[in-house]
Amino acid sequence: MKTLRIVIERSVDMFSAYAENAEGIYGGGDTVEEAKRSILDAIQIIKDEFTPDNVPAILKGDYEIVYRFDIESLLNYYKGIFTNSALERITGINQRQLQHYSSGLKKPRQPQLKKIEDGLHKLAAELQAVELV
Repeated sequence: MKTLRIVIERSVDMFSAYAENAEGIYGGGDTVEEAKRSILDAIQIIKDEFTPDNVPAILKGDYEIVYRFDIESLLNYYKGIFTNSALERITGINQRQLQHYSSGLKKPRQPQLKKIEDGLHKLAAELQAVELV
């Protein structure tokens, strides 16, 4: 199955979304949710309104969408769900450093990004294995 990679980034006044691996697919909004809705609307418009020759190949047939965040946008998007304390436990990165990342004051190097990503994926796997009785 093909993967459409959508990058979500925070700018000064909004969140932007664009397809990293397909031209002409853009969206935006005041929140991450709005940017996601906007990009999904753009995809639907392309599929419904464009001629088959003008629809990007990745949108033909089955595909999945993967959202890619810059670290500042991700940390701010999930701020109401994850405290810096919780993220420290999940990632092993101290709270002060996480605060620097979420404010945009500092940009993490690749090993730090990997720690955050791995910690979130591990938590997601644990949560998917939960059954309530």
